[in-house]
Amino acid sequence: MTPVVTAQKVIDPADLEKAYAIRNEVFVIGQMVPLELEMENNEVSNHFLATVDGEPAGAARWRKTENGYKLERFAVLDRYRGLGVAQAMVKAVLNDLPEDDAIVYLNSQILAVGLYEKFNFEKSGPEFEEAGIKHYKMVLRR
Repeated sequence: MTPVVTAQKVIDPADLEKAYAIRNEVFVIGQMVPLELEMENNEVSNHFLATVDGEPAGAARWRKTENGYKLERFAVLDRYRGLGVAQAMVKAVLNDLPEDDAIVYLNSQILAVGLYEKFNFEKSGPEFEEAGIKHYKMVLRR
C-alpha cells in the first residue's frame, strides 16, 4: 500500500515540539549542527510538520528576512526518505508564502540542490560552508 504523505503548517504546540524533535535528530545529532544555531530564529518563523501515515516524518520553516522570504530547516527522518516527504514540504511551504513580489530563497545543502531545482530554484553565487556543511544559495525563478 502507498504511504500517505502530508505536510501542513504547525498550529498546535505539540506538533511544533514534534517538528523541533525531527530537526534535532537530523541536524544536531545527525549532522552535528550546534543546537543554538539550529534553533536560531524559531520564534519568527512559520513551521511545518510532515507525516507519513500519521507519523511525524519531516519538518521545515519559512521566515521573512530583509532579503525576502527564506525557506529553511528542511529535515526528513532517515526512515522516511524516498517517500516524497521533502517534496510535500516544499509545496506546502511555497503555498503558504504571502503573494507579493518578495524574493524567495534558501540555502541548500549540496545533496538537496536537485530537489529544489524541481521547484524552479536556481543556484545563486558560489558554494559556501555553513555549520561545516557545503551549501548553495538558491533563488526561486518565477
